[in-house]
Amino acid sequence: MDDHSPLDPLQDADDVTVEAALRPPELAQFMGQQRVVDQLSLLLDAAKSRGSVPDHVLLSGPPGLGKTTLAMIIAHEMSAPLRISSGPAIQHAGDLAAILSGLSQGEVFFLDEIHRMSRPAEEMLYLAMEDFRVDVVVGKGAGATAIPLEIPPFTLVGATTRVGLLPGPLRDRFGFTAQLDYYDEDTLARIAARSAGVLGIEMKPGSAQVIASRSRGTPRIVNRLLRRVRDYAQVKGSGIITPTISQAALDLFEVDELGLDRLDREVLAAVCQKFGGGPVGLSTLAIAVAEEAATIAEVAEPFLVRLGFLMRTPRGRVATPAGFTHLGLPVKVQPDLFS
Repeated sequence: MDDHSPLDPLQDADDVTVEAALRPPELAQFMGQQRVVDQLSLLLDAAKSRGSVPDHVLLSGPPGLGKTTLAMIIAHEMSAPLRISSGPAIQHAGDLAAILSGLSQGEVFFLDEIHRMSRPAEEMLYLAMEDFRVDVVVGKGAGATAIPLEIPPFTLVGATTRVGLLPGPLRDRFGFTAQLDYYDEDTLARIAARSAGVLGIEMKPGSAQVIASRSRGTPRIVNRLLRRVRDYAQVKGSGIITPTISQAALDLFEVDELGLDRLDREVLAAVCQKFGGGPVGLSTLAIAVAEEAATIAEVAEPFLVRLGFLMRTPRGRVATPAGFTHLGLPVKVQPDLFS
């Protein structure tokens, strides 16, 4: 699932095109994740010096941290074509066989949400990753015959937001695995400044820091917020982004100083006010804020837990004193939270 934001309904085809243009094309321009960048650089340089394809790469981490961008960079650095698909799109082994049989020598195959691939396709992928071969089954029942089909060496780049859902045999077939972490504000501010330059936006000192501080540690969100601040500056100002303009724009779009959006605050307020600080079950909380339980569990809740505003306990979700304080409410402490 992609990042939830109150800005999502405003993201049109032009925004998608702009987002693609903002992706850095090579490792030297990729900001943040320095440990991963250094490791990937070594992996790719070694493969180029040997004249071979790089090992398969598994990238894990929350949405919006650069997994797709890194896959594109790997293909660019290796001067190789890039094939893109996703786990939910591969529900049958035949779907995967059709893709693999069409790969060219050294091609980079990016498989997003790899943890959501079907089991039959997953088992076919084992053989393809290890032996560069797929077995195509012809016929049905007792007369079925498996015909081995050789495929050229390729590099699989798998991306997942939930690495724990990947079976061990699949994880073990990746030669390199990397966990992407949230970005610090200084790095996000540099990303915002670079993106402003790419978009031809004039931005005064301090503006990038305001946007970065509300971006939830995520480059995708900092770029999204930058585009909305740009719109505000064009309509309400002179077109130049200043710290004051940035703050006013983000206030308009209901993104507070810590990056909480409307859904985050509704979830936190429901726990604090409607349920006395908790504990409250996920399904009950979803009904209270009129939102899907999966959206709360995968989007709002992790951010609130990371900020220390919410806790998960055996009895349900519980607001912390910091959560009450952020909403300006008197603190309620629940006894025996973990009993």
